[in-house]
Amino acid sequence: MAKRVEVGIVTKAGKPQFRRVEVIRMMPHGRYGKYIRHRTICYAHDENDETGVGDRVEIAESRPLSRLKRWRVVRVLEKARVIDRRITKGREAEEEFQAVSGGRDIQDEASMQEGNGTQSGS
Repeated sequence: MAKRVEVGIVTKAGKPQFRRVEVIRMMPHGRYGKYIRHRTICYAHDENDETGVGDRVEIAESRPLSRLKRWRVVRVLEKARVIDRRITKGREAEEEFQAVSGGRDIQDEASMQEGNGTQSGS
């Protein structure tokens, strides 16, 4: 039996050799015919840790590698130039903010502003 091959975008690369890949398909609506976007989440094994968030990759079906992983990354089709804001969530967005702001936290800045306002008002 031939292995299925899909093309998708890496949406999460948190753990080593563990990638979350979204495969997007356009399917016509049954009654109205308008094309609707469907997505499938696949967890893939990346042997060399060569992919990152936003990369277009080709994945192939494989034997079960762990509880979730049933796919392997075959090759990288396109590296991400700019990380899409819709893809990055939670921790990845915080790390990016920390790098840009020089390690300052939003709460630290807010407390500093509140502290200045309460001292001048008293």
